[in-house]
Amino acid sequence: MIGEYDLDERLIGLIERIVASYEAEPRTRHIGRGYLPSKEEVYRVIDLLFEISYPGYFGRQNLSFKNVQYHVGELLPRLAQTLYLQIFLSLCHLNEVSGNYDPTGPSDQALPFDRKARELTEAFLLKIPDVRDKLAMDVAASYEGDPAADNSDEIIFAYPGLIAITVHRYAHELYNMEIPLIPRAMAEWSHLKTGIDVHPGARIGKRFFIDHGTGVVIGETTDIGDNVKVYQSVTLGALSFLKDERGQMVRGYKRHPTVRDNVTIYANATVLGGDTVLGEGCTIGGSTFITSSIPPGCTVMNTPPELRVRPPKKRDKQGPAHDFSI
Repeated sequence: MIGEYDLDERLIGLIERIVASYEAEPRTRHIGRGYLPSKEEVYRVIDLLFEISYPGYFGRQNLSFKNVQYHVGELLPRLAQTLYLQIFLSLCHLNEVSGNYDPTGPSDQALPFDRKARELTEAFLLKIPDVRDKLAMDVAASYEGDPAADNSDEIIFAYPGLIAITVHRYAHELYNMEIPLIPRAMAEWSHLKTGIDVHPGARIGKRFFIDHGTGVVIGETTDIGDNVKVYQSVTLGALSFLKDERGQMVRGYKRHPTVRDNVTIYANATVLGGDTVLGEGCTIGGSTFITSSIPPGCTVMNTPPELRVRPPKKRDKQGPAHDFSI
């Protein structure tokens, strides 16, 4: 019958092969385990944080100071419940993959993580006013740093750089609490939305502005000071990776650059290495490649390439000239 697909023997055989591949490769399955956060619920946390952080711009509009307290009073419990459950699941997941969870053991093994998740959720919620203060300074820096911006409403409403730094500031708080999975999921949501890749571990100071933003990469152990401006396609990355005696990458050491206060980094610049420091007040020109420290106040630029402009060729009156040289 048209519109129906018969489950014939070939499809049944394919199902068996796919299931067999699950059994053969444990790294790409989550079967037989009890705990994992929900990406959709983590994204809901992001939506709620935006609505609380920028009232009137996201979610409900036409707010007034007569009803905004009730509005926040409705949002905050939803955020708390959603975040608490995802933190609980992430803590249980870490315990499970670490081999400490016994599926045949007592049913109350998750109780300590329930208490810890509640404590971490409350600690995070208490940080929201301080994060909002930082975001207000980021909005001001964006407006002051971009002559194309008509007002701060435009920045909050439309700028991808502000979306990225907003998500990062909240994800960084969760990262500092050593909450697994959730901070990175938040960062990758931002990466997908904006093209800006900021690891939640990166430490970023006040009044940070990402102009345009597409292709910006900021690594986990990057340290960025106050009043820093970064343009599109800037990379603050690792120069190389240490390996142990087994050839495995060593984790947890300083791999990414340090950027002091009042630094501007122009488009396509690449700055690499954990020992690399951009001194206070530096200006890093576009398309530069830096693997060593720059003293304070210096300007770094490439020698401009020689441009050759070829005049147009004379054309034969009988027809266009053909030039197949590449």
